[in-house]
Amino acid sequence: MAGRPKIFDEHEVVAKATEVFRDKGYDTASAEELLHAMGIGKGSFYLTFKGGKKELYMRSISQFSDHFYQKISESLAASDNKIQFLKRFFLNIANTAECDKEPGCYLGNALVQLSEKDDEIKKITAQMLKKLQVLFAETVRNAQENGQITSTEDPELIGWHLSNFWNGIHVTKRMESSPEILKGIIEINLKILD
Repeated sequence: MAGRPKIFDEHEVVAKATEVFRDKGYDTASAEELLHAMGIGKGSFYLTFKGGKKELYMRSISQFSDHFYQKISESLAASDNKIQFLKRFFLNIANTAECDKEPGCYLGNALVQLSEKDDEIKKITAQMLKKLQVLFAETVRNAQENGQITSTEDPELIGWHLSNFWNGIHVTKRMESSPEILKGIIEINLKILD
């Protein structure tokens, strides 16, 4: 007997759970809150997410990071001035009043809060940072070849610098909310793109 068919969209319920994780964090998000937000029962939940809350969280991070990366890479590809796009991408972090509203915070929080506790979560977040590093490095390499920036630093290292900075500014933002201070920190780090 195969059991009852699923009557929900997994992608959609994971997205709904992501909102709970963003608001509450992994540790404090209760099963009841997650089930309520997802609109499914316990039986359906454990049938779909056999690893329980941890599996749901890992799926949430993976789905969120895939969507985040796709959005950035598509926007970057469509941009006429890719270096200016990267600068705006970073500067927008300073202007988002609430960290939870800024997409990078969710991934940054996952990296800081749980990656040292769990190797699977660490692997997912490390893959995301590596994908960003590659995207940044390719953008810098093309800008150097086209004469858009004067920096002669290794594009791979600049890519690592930017992905490290992207992660670090989200950690800083959890402690410092002043847009002026954040903007100043970001502008200093972006001088590497001049």
